Amino acid sequence: MSLPPINVTTLAQLSGSQEWRLALAHDCAAHLVIWITRGQGRMLLNGTRRGVGTHNAIFIPPKTLFSMELGRQSMGLVAVIPDGTQVRLPNDPRQLRIRDGSAISELNGLFDAAGRESTSALPLAQDALDAHIALMSVWLRRQITLPEHLPLKMNAAARLSAAFGQRITEFHHTGQSMADHASALNVTPTHLTRACKAATGRTAADLLTERVLYAARVALVETDAPMQDVARHLGFGSAAYFTRFIQQHTAQTPSALRAAAQK
Repeated sequence: MSLPPINVTTLAQLSGSQEWRLALAHDCAAHLVIWITRGQGRMLLNGTRRGVGTHNAIFIPPKTLFSMELGRQSMGLVAVIPDGTQVRLPNDPRQLRIRDGSAISELNGLFDAAGRESTSALPLAQDALDAHIALMSVWLRRQITLPEHLPLKMNAAARLSAAFGQRITEFHHTGQSMADHASALNVTPTHLTRACKAATGRTAADLLTERVLYAARVALVETDAPMQDVARHLGFGSAAYFTRFIQQHTAQTPSALRAAAQK
């Protein structure tokens, strides 16, 4: 099966102007290169909460739990690169705070060129886009090697929080509780909750709930699957329990969320 094409878009387009698509903890099937061009906020990445601002370059591999809460005036560009592409990319999530003017100009130019090709009807536009993304990857990997961008050592709480995040991305649809995840990680629920709270500002239960809620909202607004099928797919014991979960966290019924998305 052929891979979907590389896409270059804006943060607003990526979220569909729906705040929950970035604010809720979730993961993507593709690699993301995010370039913040204006504004600031906070983000969850690799099991820790950190500030994010203008001229931050963020690399997020597939199946990496993350979220972003940016100010209303914030802007950014995103390269969405399918998993399995031949473009060489880093293995781990990274946040780079770029201060060098020439590096900033170079990445701006790469995004501009890639963005033009992504909307071009010219022959070989996809080949040209692939080439620009390959150069973007070179830029990213060069920056990662610089001393100022060496990753900080993670403490025990951050390491446990990151491991929990990896489990969430893999098992959020199985109905496993936070306590089940804690047992699989060989820690108590209390210890896991404290570690996640210290590293992210959210409890372990909060992170699990957000990932399930994100999956539920995507299923409701992007598919026509019956409610009972969505509930079963996400590990809920019944459609009624699923409905209560949605109402508790959105103040709307699943049917209302789906209807609003179709307007």
